[in-house]
Order: sequence, then C-alpha cells, then structure tokens
Amino acid sequence: MSLTPATPPADESPLSALERELRVLTRRAGSSANAMAKRIHPDLDASAYPLLAHIWANPGVRGSDLAQQFGVGRATISRQLARLESVGLVDREVDPEDSRGQVITLTEAGATLLRTTHERRVDSISQALSDWSSEDVAALAGLLHRYSEDVVRWQATH
Repeated sequence: MSLTPATPPADESPLSALERELRVLTRRAGSSANAMAKRIHPDLDASAYPLLAHIWANPGVRGSDLAQQFGVGRATISRQLARLESVGLVDREVDPEDSRGQVITLTEAGATLLRTTHERRVDSISQALSDWSSEDVAALAGLLHRYSEDVVRWQATH
C-alpha cells in the first residue's frame, strides 16, 4: 500500500485540496493519538493524550473548561477524567471558587508519563521532518494554529 496520495485533479480548488489533506491528517492523527495514549497506559483511548496534554499545559483547569475546549459535553469529560483518575494520572479537587466545579491537575506519575511521551513524540516529528528547515516547521505550526483558532471562532458563531 502506497503512502503517497493519488495525484489530485489539476482543476482541484485550494479549498478542496485543503479538505483532502485535513481528512488524511485527521485519520493519521487519530491513529497517532491512539498509539500515544497506549504508551501512557494500555487502557486509554485516543482522547486521553490531547486531554492530558491540555491539563499539563493548564494545571488547575476546570472540568467545564475542558468540555468547552474539546467540544464535548460535561458528562463525556467527566467519564474521561474518571478513567484518567482511576489509572492514577489526574487528580480532581473541588474548585475553591465554585464548589459545583472541579479543578484538574496531573499526578506526579501522570506528569512524568506525559513528559516522556511528549519528548518521544517531538523526537519522532523531528526525525520525520529532518529534511525540513526550521522556518518551514515554524510556518506549518503557525498556519495550523491560525487554522485551529479560526475554526473555533467560526464554530462559536454557527
């Protein structure tokens, strides 16, 4: 099986080309996220790695903010957090500013596992893009960030 996509039609619009590449990227990212989660703990699924990474970057985040960030319901986040808590990766405490909410942090074990997994992922990306200039890598990161921000903003209004 070839990893090279079929040659797109010459008359393909830039937006159609972007949609195709996002579709491929999403499929590959899902597979990668699943592998990353399994490296952290064998009982986790693909949703765990991005959730843990967000908690790592935002210690003390509220469960309701996680639901909004990931575009899922509070019940879904609560189930995911319960699973992460049961395997010893996160701590949930009552929010001191609002007793109805919870603040979420990584446990020491969770932070260690996430840091190791993150370092391995960065190393893999570095190897895969070894022929890229740092300017190209930075440009891609910047464009992907811009894309994500614009999509979130658009979704909030529709």
